[in-house]
Amino acid sequence: MNKVYRSVVLIAGAAIAAGIALAQVPASNTSFFVTSKNPGQGGNLGGLAGADAHCTALAEAAGIRGKTWRAYLSTSTVNARDRIGDGPWYNVKGELIANNLAELHTAEGNKISNTTALDETGATPDYLVLVDGAATRANADSLVHDILTGTNDDGTVAAGQTCNDWTDGTANGRGMLGHADRLGRNPGLNSWTAVHASQGCAMENLIPTGGAGMFYCFATN
Repeated sequence: MNKVYRSVVLIAGAAIAAGIALAQVPASNTSFFVTSKNPGQGGNLGGLAGADAHCTALAEAAGIRGKTWRAYLSTSTVNARDRIGDGPWYNVKGELIANNLAELHTAEGNKISNTTALDETGATPDYLVLVDGAATRANADSLVHDILTGTNDDGTVAAGQTCNDWTDGTANGRGMLGHADRLGRNPGLNSWTAVHASQGCAMENLIPTGGAGMFYCFATN
């Protein structure tokens, strides 16, 4: 074999092997992630059923199988906290998020942060990070820490802020948003469920404040 060709083959093989080694293998106890993308219509997720199906599809595509997934979303008749089981929940790396519902809905109790709120592939979205004590964009060109919840800090519905029960992808609706990185608008630790309402429910309304229509997914088992 030509020496140059052989060298190219060896280098390419090493690069592929390195890529495989670096890929995040989901922990067997994975039961929490932030969606890596929106289904495509902003706050219109196809209702809770559509949002749950999106969680399941993303999880299975990432190799996380055998779980029952529920989107952490409230509607006018359902509280998000009543949809997600009793815990404990772990991220894709197997890091503990919360042991139970009470811990999950206590500001200092849960472990959701800019290092643990990973998407289903194990990637960290473009969150804020602390630099010399100030919340700063990790990616100067992108911020996607706004998470659709329609939910108050205690896990109950934020009335009138559910993008019409997640069927409205227009500028007319409103959805309560949390900050997955726990940083930003308010001093200190921000809420992962309820920081501010969206400017609307269309994708173009979600982007300006630092969102991309993402939401949390929890496994009930």
